[in-house]
Order: sequence, then C-alpha cells, then structure tokens
Amino acid sequence: MQIILLEKVVNLGSLGDVVRVRDGYARNFLIPKKIARRATPEALKEFEARRAELEKHQAEKLAAAQSLSEKLHGFALVVSQKSGVDGRLFGSVTTIDVAEALKAAGFTDVHKAQIRMPNGAIKAVGEFPLQVALHADVVADITLTVQGEMA
Repeated sequence: MQIILLEKVVNLGSLGDVVRVRDGYARNFLIPKKIARRATPEALKEFEARRAELEKHQAEKLAAAQSLSEKLHGFALVVSQKSGVDGRLFGSVTTIDVAEALKAAGFTDVHKAQIRMPNGAIKAVGEFPLQVALHADVVADITLTVQGEMA
C-alpha cells in the first residue's frame, strides 16, 4: 500500500515521503495513529496544502523531545525489587516498572514504549544502561540502578 508519512518514522522515512508498506502495517498501525495517510491524488494535494503546518508541528515535537532529553541525559534512576540473597530478583524489572519510576521522578511524558532495554528485562541487582527514545531523532541515555529488598 502506498502511504504519505505525516511524521518521521524510524527505518521508514520522513515527513512527506510517499512509501510502500505492507497493508496490515498501514491499516492497523500507521493510519489509526495518524502517522500516515493513504496516498491518493486528493490526499497528496491536501498534504501539500497543509505541509507548512505539519512541518511546524513536527518542529515543535522535536524541540520538546530535545528539551526533555537534556533533562533526562545521564539521569540515575533507582528501582527497588524483592531479591534473594544471591542478588537475583523475584520477578524482573520491565519497561513498565521503569516508566512508572520515571513518572514518580517527575518525567510524566515518558511512556513504556519509549524505553529501550538492550538485554531485555532485568533480573538481577546492579546498574544497567538504558535508552529512552523520545523522538525518531532524539534518544536519551539513563542509568538504572536496581536495589534488592530482602524478602
């Protein structure tokens, strides 16, 4: 399916690009989230008429993401979980736990889908580097310290 991108999408294209994607990806993800629109001649004309407005909106999103990234960069987050004597956790620390801890620390604009855990869920006590993808072009590095609570 041919679509027009209404914002930048990682590994796909930038604002205004007409790209071909799988039908399901377009119908189930890109179009409902208003990230893209079906590339019809009418839609192309309407997009060109609204291009300046969309570019301004994208610039505002990028500026907001960059300012949040400056606050987040190098942030040290501490999460406590129940653990055994050997330092292994009962359960794990997931993106949901990290997002909730960031919200408690005052970063309310960070969602669980934006958190990147390179090695998957954390199952041990220690320090771990994480990334928070705030925008397609903006990624902030944070440090997560998992502390163990004796059960």
